[in-house]
Amino acid sequence: MKLKFSVLCCLIWFVGFSQLPKGFVYVDSLIPDIHVELRYSTDYNFVGKVVNGYTANKLILTQAAALALKKVQDELEQQNLCLKVYDGYRPQRAVNHFIVWARDLHDTINKHIFYPNVHKKDLFKDGYIASHSGHSKGSTLDLTIIDGNTGEPLDMGSPYDFFAHQSWVNYEGITETQKNNRQLLQNVMLKHGFRNYSKEWWHFTLRGEPFPDTFFDFVIK
Repeated sequence: MKLKFSVLCCLIWFVGFSQLPKGFVYVDSLIPDIHVELRYSTDYNFVGKVVNGYTANKLILTQAAALALKKVQDELEQQNLCLKVYDGYRPQRAVNHFIVWARDLHDTINKHIFYPNVHKKDLFKDGYIASHSGHSKGSTLDLTIIDGNTGEPLDMGSPYDFFAHQSWVNYEGITETQKNNRQLLQNVMLKHGFRNYSKEWWHFTLRGEPFPDTFFDFVIK
């Protein structure tokens, strides 16, 4: 009897521990063919190491955001295109990691890739890093469009998380093809209920997000 009780307790603990907060989903449960590359779960990001709170390449969003995103994916698939997501829900502890990292001005391992023309001490002042992020509310995500056959991202004129004017949505110093690719992403996301961020072509937030005042901190796993 004691053994059965112990096993039951462990099972209850595991189920409770593994569940997402109410209103959140793993996006692949609604969009099985979406491509996910959470950059902060790797060392290929502006910090140069895995960021706190990212223990798996699992895209999590609020259910409302995921359902809206499915409409985007469905429309793009009609053109043999697909979404690729670089970040979704972001734990507050990850944002705190960014803050601590930004204070160490000597830690610039990936500066040449992500912020070659910005002094690290200016990342907060210039708005590239903040003490709170809309991502932690669960309805903001960073993404691009990829070719459905090759899996190659469309050329957007600057890489994801590139801290410079070149990443502004309406930056003029790019080719017509790059402008058209950006506009395609902007159009399809805005059509299905997302609003953009003018200084990052990849960044979108669901209009009427369900948790506008809550910054979550559960781990991605």
